[in-house]
Amino acid sequence: QVQLVESGGGLVQVGGSLKLSCVVSESRFRFYTVGWFRQPPGNQRDLVATIYTFGGTNYADSVKGRFTISRDNAKNTIYLEMNSLKSEDTGVYYCNTASTPVWGWGQGTQVTVSS
Repeated sequence: QVQLVESGGGLVQVGGSLKLSCVVSESRFRFYTVGWFRQPPGNQRDLVATIYTFGGTNYADSVKGRFTISRDNAKNTIYLEMNSLKSEDTGVYYCNTASTPVWGWGQGTQVTVSS
């Protein structure tokens, strides 16, 4: 079973920045399109950023221009750099395959943006 370990979340003020990391225990990691999902309080989990095997990226409109997804295949790690954070970015962030998650979910990492 693939293990996902997300980290890097925290409490930040509006306009601040955070960088999330996700380590994936999948030896074939580099062959997967992966992404970051966000689950705001009381809402569903939605895909906000995708990175393809060849390095191309795609973003939800709500984060475009503010978030940057990247990957390090040598470290089996996905990153999400988040800038100009807004209160609506608050939620638990998870990584998984994209757009359809096929791995089990990790514990996620909480991001709280306060005004």
